[in-house]
Formats: sequence, structure tokens, C-alpha cells
Amino acid sequence: MQASQAPRSRFESLAAMTGICHVLMLIALDQTVVGTALPRVVAELQGFSLYQWVASAYLMTNAVMIPIIGRLGDLYGRKPFVLAAVVMFTLASMLCGMSQSMWQLVLARGLQGIGGGMLTGAAFASVSDLFPDPMQRVRWQAMMSATFGIATAMGPALGGWLTEHLGWRSVFYVNLPVGLLALPVVWKFLPRVVHHDQADRTIDWLGAVLLAVSICTLLITTEQGQHLGFASPLFWLLMAGSLALIAAFVHHQLRSKAPIIPPRLFANQAVRQLCTLGLLTGLVMFVLVFYAPLLLQGGFGFSPKESGLLITPLLVSITIGSLINGRLVPRLPRPERLISWGLIGLMAGAALLSQLSLSTPPLLMSIAFGLCGFSLGFQLPNLTMQIMTAVGRADMGVASALIQTTRMLGSMIGASLAGVIVNVRFMNHADAALQQAGVDNVAISHLFDTPQLLVRAQDQQVLHQLTQPLGIDSSHLLELARQGLVSGIHFAFAACLIVIAVSYVVARRLPPYVPKGSAGSLVAE
Repeated sequence: MQASQAPRSRFESLAAMTGICHVLMLIALDQTVVGTALPRVVAELQGFSLYQWVASAYLMTNAVMIPIIGRLGDLYGRKPFVLAAVVMFTLASMLCGMSQSMWQLVLARGLQGIGGGMLTGAAFASVSDLFPDPMQRVRWQAMMSATFGIATAMGPALGGWLTEHLGWRSVFYVNLPVGLLALPVVWKFLPRVVHHDQADRTIDWLGAVLLAVSICTLLITTEQGQHLGFASPLFWLLMAGSLALIAAFVHHQLRSKAPIIPPRLFANQAVRQLCTLGLLTGLVMFVLVFYAPLLLQGGFGFSPKESGLLITPLLVSITIGSLINGRLVPRLPRPERLISWGLIGLMAGAALLSQLSLSTPPLLMSIAFGLCGFSLGFQLPNLTMQIMTAVGRADMGVASALIQTTRMLGSMIGASLAGVIVNVRFMNHADAALQQAGVDNVAISHLFDTPQLLVRAQDQQVLHQLTQPLGIDSSHLLELARQGLVSGIHFAFAACLIVIAVSYVVARRLPPYVPKGSAGSLVAE
């Protein structure tokens, strides 16, 4: 059975895209506003040991849900999942704002990640339902890029302003009005499009469970590597268990009649290469966006508002790059090369970030962040667009979800690796500073266990009270600790250069961009 979509007027298409853009704004605001406020959150809730888990809990549940919802969207239509996701994401944002401890915040972020994964898995693929023609889709995606840019441009500065004037909880509550605006627009104008016949709507729930357990176990293993050490036998036992679960998931998908991630997708060379690029891009982008606020606030002593303003060019430039990318794609004979061109700029931007210091002029800092963002604008939309054009209509949802999932997995790996680098460098400098000052006070040493000391004024006051009777200059100790944090983040940015270089090699080998036709069954409801 095969049917085509009922024709839509330009107004209906615009209204539907407006609904999708509202959904995208939820995701974009959350990614940017929370990052700016996080050092202050840690300072108030006193849980730097869980600093990464505020992001990792979100990424973990997000990565689990994206491919599942991508598959369900192909089978049942994306509209009901978008509506459910908006409700869940909005309620979870409210729970984040009400958190009284870091553990409560981590759990609420995990729930928020479920909603975010549903949004990502359904919303991006909805564009292909509205505009089956790839070239038409590129033009309309400029609207999404502009929305993402507005939200991300507002995010860092808004997060800094809200944190300073209304408290960090307000950065989560800002999602509530956006969610309330998105619901009626999506309900009214987003069509429900199904790409499978009524008789062909099975899904592999055992595969979904194996996927969820594999991703969660892998994240927990990489997180534990920071505490156990990569030489620990227990760490490698956990890693072996994670790899065994992943192997079980892959084996099951090969045998399943209705796999969550159809193995046939990976027979396509372009899909394999784009997924690799998605993984590496997610790793680099997470390190830049997540650790830049910590560098500026903890390492350089800037306020949340100041750091938000400095980071704004990173996110604004993603939009500018995306818009220019959208104009270039239809005009170039080999548009897939835009990804490699963007990687050259990203490499230059990451090199500049790895050399930032307190004496660096704010304008130069903004230029470095802006260059990274502009370069990412040539990668993020192309990864999604090219993988959707490389597969048939029936697999567009799961293919789009696959790119988003690999980006999330890359972000998880980036969080763990950068966390190890930053913590090790910080502890080495802190221990050296304490030994140099001859400090053997347990209470003082405990304050230097994590970089939380550098963003929490109360801890700095306690340090001053403890060191003053001993004749020790607390300001000097803090300065040495700051140098350790800055050194660790610089090292993490420098490590990104290697990842970007690998990405460039992969991108240069991408096959020519040849959009497929609208193959596959299409049923409009």
C-alpha cells in the first residue's frame, strides 16, 4: 500500500516549521543556558564530584531515546512523540529547578534527557516529512538554523544574567514558557506522516533494552575510569562487560526481523563515515561548550554574565555558518566537501582556545570562540542532511536519529576524557602548591580535592580563615590551583586538535553527495 501526502499550502508548511522551531528552541536553550550556570550550581549545591553527571545523565538518557524514537517515528508517525516529548521535557525542567541536592538535579536531568532524546529523535526527521525534496529541505532548514542561532545566541548571556539576578534555578524554568508555546502549534499544524503500512509496525523491544543497557554501562564505565584509574583491573573488567553488551546488541540486531537500528544502513559507505564524523564532532563540541564556562569562571575568575557574553560568539556563529552552508549546498558540485572545509577552521579555532590566558584580550577570545562556532555550522546541518539523503524514505527517521545518537555518544566520551585530563592536571598543581607551602592540614587539603573551590566564594573564605593563623597566603594557593585548572582545560582543547585532524581525514573521503529519490512507502494520516 502506498499513498502520498496531501498537498500543503505555504502557510501550513510555515506554521508546521514554526512548531518544529519551537521544539528546537527548547533543546538549544537547555544546552546553552545550563552550561553557563553550572559552575554556580555546583558552588551552591556543593557537588563538584557530580559536575560531569549533570551533563552525562542528560546525554545518557538522550542517547538511549534518540534511536528508539527515530524508529517509532518511522513506524507510527512523529507527531505524537513530539507532543509527548514537549510535555516531559517541560516537566523535567521544572524538577531540575526545584532540586535541593546534586543527586536530585542529576536524576531530574536524566528525566529531562529522555524528553530531549524524544524531541531530537522525532523533530529533526519531521522536516523530511514536510519536504521530501532534498533541495527544498535545505532551504527550509535555514529557518531551523536561524531559530537555533537565536536560542543559542540568547543562551549564554541569558544564562549568565538569570544566574546572577534570579538564581541558577531560573535557567531551568525558562523552558516552561517555551514548552507551553510549542504544544498548541505542534498540535495544530504538524502533520502525522507514517512511512510503513499498517501491517508492518513491529519493533524490537529486546534490542531497545540491550541498546539502553549498553549505552548506560559504557557511560558508567568511562566515568568510573576517572576514579579507578585506567590501570585498574576493575575498570578493564567493566569495559569488557560494556563491550560484551555492545556485541550482544549488534548480534541481536543482525538476527532481528525489526531491528531498532537496521544493519543494512551500515552497508552504505556514506552512513558509516557520517556516523564516525558525528561521534568525533560530538566529542569536540561537548568539550568546547561544556568546559569553556569553567575555564572563564573557574580559571580566569569571570562572572557568569561575563563568561556568557564571551561564549556567545561560539553559538551565534554556528547559526551564521549554517545559514551560509545552506546557501552553498545547492550551488556546489561537491557539497560534501563543506564538512572538511569547516574542520580546517575548527582546527584553527581550537588551537587558539588552547592558548587563552587571563591576559588575552576579550575581543581575541570572542574571535576564537566565533571561529569554532562558524566552522561547526558547516558540519552539524550537513551530517543530518547527508545521511537522510543517503537512505530510503522508510529509514529517514532512524538515520537522522543515528547521527544524533553518535553525536551524543561522542559527547559522553568527551565528557569522560576531558574530565580525566582536567582533574588530573588540577590535582597535580594543587598538590604541588600545598607541598610547596608546607601545608599538612587535612581541612585545607580537602578544600583542594576538586576545582569547586575556584567557583565557590564560601570555600575561599573558609580557606582564608584556615590559612591566616598559619601565616600562609591563601591567594597564592588559589592562584596556583587556578593555573592547574587552566592547564587541564588547555590540554583538553589541545587533545581536540587530534580528534579534528582524524575527522578531516574521514571527511575528505566522503563519497559524492547524490540525493536519493523519495523511495519507500509513504502513508499520510
